[in-house]
Amino acid sequence: MLERLFDLRGRATTLRTEVLAGLTTFLTMAYIVVVNPVVLGAAGMPVAAVAVATCLAAGVGSMLMGLLSNYPLALAPGMGLNAYFTYTVVKGMGLPWQTALGCVLLSGTAFLLLTLAGVGRLIVASLPRALFSAVAGGIGLFIAFIGLADAGIVVANPGTMVTLGTLTHPTAAVALFGLLAIAAMQARQVKGAILLGILLTAAVAWLTGTAHFTPGSYSVGALSATAFKLDVRGALNLHGGVGLSLIEIVFVFLFVDMFDNIGTLGAVARKAGLIAPDGSIPRLNRILLADSASVIVGALAGTSPVASYLESTAGVAAGGRTGLTSVVVGLLFLATLFFAPLVQAIPVAATAPALVLVGALMMGALTDIDWGDPEAAVPAFLTVVMIPLSYSIANGLAFGITSYVILKLVRGRLVLRDWFACLLALACVARFIYLAA
Repeated sequence: MLERLFDLRGRATTLRTEVLAGLTTFLTMAYIVVVNPVVLGAAGMPVAAVAVATCLAAGVGSMLMGLLSNYPLALAPGMGLNAYFTYTVVKGMGLPWQTALGCVLLSGTAFLLLTLAGVGRLIVASLPRALFSAVAGGIGLFIAFIGLADAGIVVANPGTMVTLGTLTHPTAAVALFGLLAIAAMQARQVKGAILLGILLTAAVAWLTGTAHFTPGSYSVGALSATAFKLDVRGALNLHGGVGLSLIEIVFVFLFVDMFDNIGTLGAVARKAGLIAPDGSIPRLNRILLADSASVIVGALAGTSPVASYLESTAGVAAGGRTGLTSVVVGLLFLATLFFAPLVQAIPVAATAPALVLVGALMMGALTDIDWGDPEAAVPAFLTVVMIPLSYSIANGLAFGITSYVILKLVRGRLVLRDWFACLLALACVARFIYLAA
């Protein structure tokens, strides 16, 4: 059955190799079970419920990806998307988290319909790969900044906007210890370094009295606090109708998720040797279908959009070549369901270093940009810098897309097939005018 489903012999792999690869991928990305509930908890969501929803979404999403696409690509609630959900949509726009979940469901549904209609490929083809990489790098800076602020390492200052915090403060000191511990384990190539670092830092925080062990509910039934609590009607009535705010939120969730997926897929497929001779990615529509369906599952369970994880390359490096690797990852996340509510006991001093170092890893995408070409470098730079400085992924995307189209126009390189990029740029300009009014 496994041979028929995954073509193990055709991919020159074995059951044992795929299982070990799945375990490797799971260990490198299991930190999301701890970090995601903390990020969404800042939006007022019940931490234990989000932890269960995270495991459920990651488990179902990874298994869907493995079975539908036969790629060793694992899914979980995306870093950066969870920060946008909390700090821009809920805290910045003042939406209840239930309404924000409704927006996630709408974005997943739009993603699914666009994929079925073949528009997903059009969107992917209309924008330069440099912009995909820039979004990943900008989000990396964004979540690293959030982590530094949560730890008190960086604080607000009326004169300089931000400045260095008091490093001897218990939370900052413990977070710095965690930062060094995780970095040291990563340098030693310890599997699961981020997860182990979070647990070690949490233990130090408990032992020093910086935090207290208060796990609260241990029941998987905690999921009932977020499952099916999304408010789609409220999402559709933002500002008295289907207005710009709703379009912006759905746009960001949709595009960042799509960019994440394509960027990660390219890295995983290259490393696994699964790219077609003409440079295309086989079964792309199936991959996008699995991703969009997973976003819908996550929204119903009660978490921010699900996306593919670059940590999947760890499983590929361990020999994973088929979707069986992803299925193993999914089964391990589902097994973690029974321990997920324990994350309530993890203090922010332990999760903040993880945000910083995950952000650092995401910056690696910037090496794919041709910084010697202004047509690629300028939009990429504006995207990277505007995401953290304006505290908005939407602003970064808008600056990047608009500047890309303008530069192509002034260089005389705009052609008919760029019509969709031009349409997006016009929408971004209209958004800026609306916000300035």
